[in-house]
Amino acid sequence: MEGHGKIMRLILCSHFVLHFLSLVAESTAKVPAVIVFGDSSVDAGNNNFIPTIARSNFRPYGRDFEGGKATGRFCNGRIPTDFISEAFGLKPYVPPYLDPKYNISDFASGVTFASAATGYDNATSAVLSVIPLWKQLEYYKGYQKNLSAYLGESKAKEIIADALYLMSLGTNDFLENYYTMPGRASQFTPQQYQIFLAGIAENFIRSLYALGARKISLGGLPPMGCLPLERTTNIAGGNDCVARFNNIALEFNDRLKNLTIKLNHELPGIKLVFSNPYYIMLNIIRRPELYGFESTSVACCATGMYEMGYACSRGQMFSCTDATKYVFWDSFHPTEKTNSIVAKYVVLRVLYPFLQ
Repeated sequence: MEGHGKIMRLILCSHFVLHFLSLVAESTAKVPAVIVFGDSSVDAGNNNFIPTIARSNFRPYGRDFEGGKATGRFCNGRIPTDFISEAFGLKPYVPPYLDPKYNISDFASGVTFASAATGYDNATSAVLSVIPLWKQLEYYKGYQKNLSAYLGESKAKEIIADALYLMSLGTNDFLENYYTMPGRASQFTPQQYQIFLAGIAENFIRSLYALGARKISLGGLPPMGCLPLERTTNIAGGNDCVARFNNIALEFNDRLKNLTIKLNHELPGIKLVFSNPYYIMLNIIRRPELYGFESTSVACCATGMYEMGYACSRGQMFSCTDATKYVFWDSFHPTEKTNSIVAKYVVLRVLYPFLQ
């Protein structure tokens, strides 16, 4: 009972601090924009406008989003970057760069270049013909030019320097590429592949820095062995989390954390942080009752075992009625409620210095 009381006090304290941070964000936020790079965890709909099957612009995706509209987010509602933007006193959602209904006036306070199914590795983005990371950087360069034309060079440079840059990718490099396709596994050991990916991450951050970015969050991997898709196929392991995938995530996260330490020493003026979702996600999965969840091993969409993307759409009539009881929305992606909890955790534990 004493341990339970400590947990409850911690939860209540966290809620108070988060409320305080939201008030700070509304009044004195030092971040004028949130700029996002990554995969489906932070893609708000860019894949709707490229020729790929990696899309989610149909029901039941988006059924709990404003207006019940499927936007291209791989979720029933909002994704983590939407909640982070709101926590910083900005818009409650971050719009996708390729959506023609938005223009530079919309993007001045936030934009995502992310593409579902992409990764650090170009070979990962080639699997489903999505936007590679280097192309996202090229889009960002075009964004900078448009921002200068819209606000003037001086104001644009100010926004670029003070904006918060969020990176969230890497899961697809392992689950959809290395452990699924024959190419990279024949070239690299798992550890060598991690080094290869970390090198790409380092070069990308250095490129962002050269373009004026200073406040950067490098996102880590979740416990990817606990995704419903991986648990469903882990028959020999009793449908429990796949330990080797979780161990890879932990190893790679350590490399990314060390990378942030290295670049903070080498790049003058940079404020690079490592946003690690692993432990908060694992805690939600292992102790769902503390967060009000009932299901962790299967997802809301249809059977919750295999479905994502178009397969989720075909199972719409069989999907759960209340997604707030589920940690995962489809076999690969968290629900809006889970995204909200993880985003608040990251703001409280990692991104709070950018609110000061």
